[in-house]
Amino acid sequence: MKKTTFLIFLLIAFLAAGFAGRINFGSSAQEPYQTRLNPGGGLGIVRHPGPMNMRLLRSGQLKELPAFDPASQNPFQVDLRGLDVSAWDLSGRTKDLFYAAFDAQTTWPKTLPPGFDPGRIMALGKNPGFGIRALHSRGITGQGVGLAIIDQGLLVDHVEYKGGLRSYEEIHCADETSAMHGPAVASIAVGKTVGVAPGVDLYYIAETHGTAESGQFVFDFNYLAQSIDRILEINKGLPDHRKIRVISISVGWDPRQKGYAEITAAVERAKKEGIFVVSSSIFNTYDKKIYFHGLGRDPLADPENYQSYGPGLWWINAFHAGRYKPTSIQDALLVPMDSRCTASPTGNDDYVFYRQGGWSWSIPYLAGLYALACQVKPDVTPEIFWAAAIKTGDSIDFPAQRAMPSEADLAKDIAKILDERIALLKQRVKDSPLEKTMAAIYSQTTGKKIETMSESDFRAWSAAGPAREEVLGSTKPQTLKSIVNPVRLIEALEKRPS
Repeated sequence: MKKTTFLIFLLIAFLAAGFAGRINFGSSAQEPYQTRLNPGGGLGIVRHPGPMNMRLLRSGQLKELPAFDPASQNPFQVDLRGLDVSAWDLSGRTKDLFYAAFDAQTTWPKTLPPGFDPGRIMALGKNPGFGIRALHSRGITGQGVGLAIIDQGLLVDHVEYKGGLRSYEEIHCADETSAMHGPAVASIAVGKTVGVAPGVDLYYIAETHGTAESGQFVFDFNYLAQSIDRILEINKGLPDHRKIRVISISVGWDPRQKGYAEITAAVERAKKEGIFVVSSSIFNTYDKKIYFHGLGRDPLADPENYQSYGPGLWWINAFHAGRYKPTSIQDALLVPMDSRCTASPTGNDDYVFYRQGGWSWSIPYLAGLYALACQVKPDVTPEIFWAAAIKTGDSIDFPAQRAMPSEADLAKDIAKILDERIALLKQRVKDSPLEKTMAAIYSQTTGKKIETMSESDFRAWSAAGPAREEVLGSTKPQTLKSIVNPVRLIEALEKRPS
């Protein structure tokens, strides 16, 4: 890995756990954890989890519309799911409403601010964009390809994916009803109107990545490893022309977590069986050669036009400040993430609009796209797919966000950033000496190994280098490249000899 800047280090260390992994909002998790498999290793639906009662969960949570704060990392700042807002005065609140999450159970006032149209926003959010529907019209839907998902409890009878669901099982699953995450990822991957690959065979395992201990959730990836092995077992019984080729797992893992060795080994077993495992840990599980990131889109922008897209909401500030440098790690393939309308856990015909997404929404998109690739080129591999996707991708140029500051203003901005970053470090590394953490950042960035570094030395080094570079980043034009182009990608794979 090449040298990274101060903020890239912080971005990976501090944001990966929350946004790169799957986020559980509104799950009805209860003990004990249940494992329900089809008898005799067969296929089928072992249980029909009931819908989530979003109205009950959200009752009394909000009395007025929150104001959106672009500096916040909370993806649900303006969360109107399940709420009756019919008596609220929303006049003049169009800007905040454009950052709202809402669903079929949101009750709106009879009169809404000009320009805000929930129905139109949902319709655009259902479109996977980038010409995916044009590929469907050509019969490229993932037909004959198996796609597996390991995630939370699923509303198995939702109209988006019911027709293609071949098996639903549970391994160490805490969800009594459908959770919010499962229907979303399933519909993004394979939904008949929302999804990338509506023609695939879907195999789904609901699993909980650990246990609740003393009021805290403790990750244990042994159960995820067991789920992968169960998918491999299912795959052995499938005919050659309908094998599972890709697994979507919207979570990541690291060596500090229980079950790390087991999940890493399980992924390797899947890879040996010709299955592409798409997860938040894809960079590490594919030898640091495959990396992705998620795109943002204004709710009323055309999903088909690549110029409608930009950095996702949770990293847009870093991008425009010049802190997003994917080539310092690996060329990142950029795929849709924000402003997605998906299947809702609240009812078999219900939908929900998520204004801000995480990698959780990008992962099933990638899995679905790989299924399309498998249909047109059955001998495709993840490496061939990724190289073609990067090569055929689009790019967008963005102008500088600010003029060059004076030296005095530059010094003030650098001091402000350093105060914020060091305060964040002190808050997040309570169990480690600050001097060692600062030394680790310095060593990672410069390639010069040191064991400890004082705060004053860290400030001086960063003020002359990384922090200064960060402040000046917004004075430079930026380019967003390797934006996925599914049509060109599929055409390139179709032409590639087997």
